Amino acid sequence: MGICSSQSQKSHEKPTENKKSDSAKEEQQKPETLTQNNQQKQDSNELLYCQVQGDTGGLVITSAKMGRITRDYTLLNPPLGSGAYGEVRKGIHKQTGIIRAVKIIHKSQTTKEEQERLMNEVQILQKLDHPNIIKIYEFYQDDRFFYIVTELCTGGELFEKIRYEGSFSEKKAAEILKQILSAVNYCHQEKIVHRDLKPENLLYEGDKENSLLKIIDFGTSREFDVNQKLNQKLGTPYYIAPEVLNRKYDEKCDIWSCGVILYILLCGFPPFDGKTEEKIMEKVKKGQYSFESIEWEDVSKEAKEFIKKLLQYDPTKRYSAQQALQDPWIKKFTNAAEVEQPLMKKVLTNMKNFRQHQKLQEACFKYIVNQLATKEEKQELLRTFQSLDTNNDGKLSKQELLIGYQKIMNADQAIEEVEKVFAQVDKNNSGMIDYTEFVMATIDRQQLLSKQRLQLTFRMFDADKSGSISLDELKQIFGGISEEMWKQVVQEVDQNQDGQISLEEFCAMMKKIE
Repeated sequence: MGICSSQSQKSHEKPTENKKSDSAKEEQQKPETLTQNNQQKQDSNELLYCQVQGDTGGLVITSAKMGRITRDYTLLNPPLGSGAYGEVRKGIHKQTGIIRAVKIIHKSQTTKEEQERLMNEVQILQKLDHPNIIKIYEFYQDDRFFYIVTELCTGGELFEKIRYEGSFSEKKAAEILKQILSAVNYCHQEKIVHRDLKPENLLYEGDKENSLLKIIDFGTSREFDVNQKLNQKLGTPYYIAPEVLNRKYDEKCDIWSCGVILYILLCGFPPFDGKTEEKIMEKVKKGQYSFESIEWEDVSKEAKEFIKKLLQYDPTKRYSAQQALQDPWIKKFTNAAEVEQPLMKKVLTNMKNFRQHQKLQEACFKYIVNQLATKEEKQELLRTFQSLDTNNDGKLSKQELLIGYQKIMNADQAIEEVEKVFAQVDKNNSGMIDYTEFVMATIDRQQLLSKQRLQLTFRMFDADKSGSISLDELKQIFGGISEEMWKQVVQEVDQNQDGQISLEEFCAMMKKIE
């Protein structure tokens, strides 16, 4: 029951899962399914009323909202698709006009265990911050439904492209796999294993030739401990790793799935096939596949060797995501992201000039970046980020940023600048600069904080349409606002001393960021 389980909600292959016996053995104990409807409703409210949050260095953006989504969104007909638990529709945000994907899930048709898995998926997606991973914006619930709001991907599934194309050139296959591996590498660095990677769970952002590919459906994902094996049998037969069937595995199961996807991209059919799920899994358990068919005649030896390293039966000898990204075949067919010197200089100068602001200002700024910045505004920043991210882990280290700054200033200046930048930009003190931190620090602030966008943001905050923002209204958007912090903000920006923030005062506060 994954979020946006393809925004077309097709059910090509069902994940393999022995719910009762496997769940009992899983490291994380699952509660028993409730049978009484009123108890289930009460428990689901308790379970999912908790805040789903995004860190803003002290304040958190709260995305969990009680009440019907139609207060904020107009849901469009017909549905994009439907599944066992609900449907996916386009939703137009009433204040901004932005179109997003809204997954609507019936509470009455889901068990408490399934609702817990849903919440786990929402929380994991809130933590992840990578261009090739679907972005979640908001989460609503009322008495009957859960509503999950994500970015709308209009380019269709990789699965559909495979059906249409049959197979891909090595260059195209390498470009596709590099995007998948980049996201998987990032997840594994963050100690998250996906456990159900397949073409149906990969969506294109748009219809253009070079549209980004996004991993979706983190319903079977979980955090892992490097010193502890996982043992729940989850996945889809064609793509499941043999060690998962043996119930003793780690994050390398995702690499096996990547190997299966690449095999299919290059020849058009899976390495392990059969008329039933049981027959398929019998072949997976043996781990034997072949490059003997006519479709492999023109595929390079390097590609086949790469597949062998991804489909290495012994997980301890199998490539990690990091190693896979450094393989000669990937490097041969995917150019390292390069950006023009003027763009690099512009972006890094913006970052150099970024300064910390008071926490509410900073949280509002992140909210505007996440909610209102366009893909076009972020496009150049993404190219620059990928150019700087030389190890493809979805984050920037001091060393990677130093290499970038050395292109626009001398070595001593660059070292000093990188230290200053990290002090200002690394909001969560992770020792790395995350993608959203990078975008916040490098985006054109004057353009982003236009009068129109500030007015839109103000209207989004002003829930009661009174023409001013109160502490209670901001608490609906941001968690962690104390009375003391509010008093400090009011003292700084509340020029007429009425204890609230007017549009003019809000705009004046945000304009200081420029």
